[in-house]
Amino acid sequence: MDPIVELRNVTKRYGGHAALDDFSLEVRPGEFLTLLGASGSGKTTILRLVAGFEPPDAGQVFIEGRDTRELPPYRRNVNTVFQHYALFPHLSVAKNVAFGLHQKKLSSLEIIKRVGTALDMVGLVGKEGRMPNELSGGEKQRVALARALVLEPAVLLLDEPLGALDQKLRREMQVELKRLRERVGITFVFVTHDQEEALVMSDRIAVIHRGRLVEAGSGEEIYEHPRSRYVAEFMGFENFFDVRAGQLSAPLRQFDTAEGLALWAPDSALLPPASRAVVAVRPEALSLWIVPPNPKPGNLLAGRIVEEIYEGGRRRWSVELAGGKRLVVRGANHAGLNGDFARGASVFVGWDPRSTLVYPGE
Repeated sequence: MDPIVELRNVTKRYGGHAALDDFSLEVRPGEFLTLLGASGSGKTTILRLVAGFEPPDAGQVFIEGRDTRELPPYRRNVNTVFQHYALFPHLSVAKNVAFGLHQKKLSSLEIIKRVGTALDMVGLVGKEGRMPNELSGGEKQRVALARALVLEPAVLLLDEPLGALDQKLRREMQVELKRLRERVGITFVFVTHDQEEALVMSDRIAVIHRGRLVEAGSGEEIYEHPRSRYVAEFMGFENFFDVRAGQLSAPLRQFDTAEGLALWAPDSALLPPASRAVVAVRPEALSLWIVPPNPKPGNLLAGRIVEEIYEGGRRRWSVELAGGKRLVVRGANHAGLNGDFARGASVFVGWDPRSTLVYPGE
């Protein structure tokens, strides 16, 4: 299947700064693709190039197979939803949604029909006559969505549209946006710096770093099996060991730390013996015990709890190992689970070797 949007070896500079550097990406028809990255990584620049608000300095942007170099924004079959809504304050909900249709000089009957359909999609039927200052933040965002959808674009570009909402409303809108995309069947390209938001909503995630595509895949692939240390850290891995590759006992290999710890992990990188590597494990993959469990997990280390943080439905512990290395453990907030893990307690921390990722050392 041909991509509906393609950026091919695109470079975009602002002064001496490369916002995008030889960047390539394909967007599949009908998918919910999220561009995920830290502030300044180049995510919004990608949207601006696709929308036609900015020209690339090098490379090409294709929409529906057409090179867009000679295609002005109003002739591109895309529309954009911004974080700050950009509603016309002097126009009602219905007139805001209808604005683009009037520019296209559609008939009054067609405009009424399409505005009604768009407002029904976003759950705003009955609020056609309200003014923007009479709406909540979530309702304003729905109007902005309806105004974009009513033009029936092939691709909808969403530039952190939920960033101004409170946490509860943001989570509700995440689910609604995902359902909306499934109903209308058009392609969504969504920008966010929020990893959880990307995981909840996306068919596929593209991780952007310093103007380059680092990794693209499903949410599960990016979260469970990131292919680089950068993506692992960005997606929540907090425990890293600098190691050297030791003995192989298929399908696992022993990895040795400078402090004399022996760790076991799958050796997917097929590292040469004694080569440098980095072992990574998620906080939620670790378990705590006061007494060593039987049977023991493949990795089991002794330590002492030096910090405990209550996070509502779960807790976060910092465990100091012999030699000063600290591990972060995150688990369900159940009093008495596996013992009393108060600050200062001596504990064992363990995990399944299969939960461990290995990256070649630098």
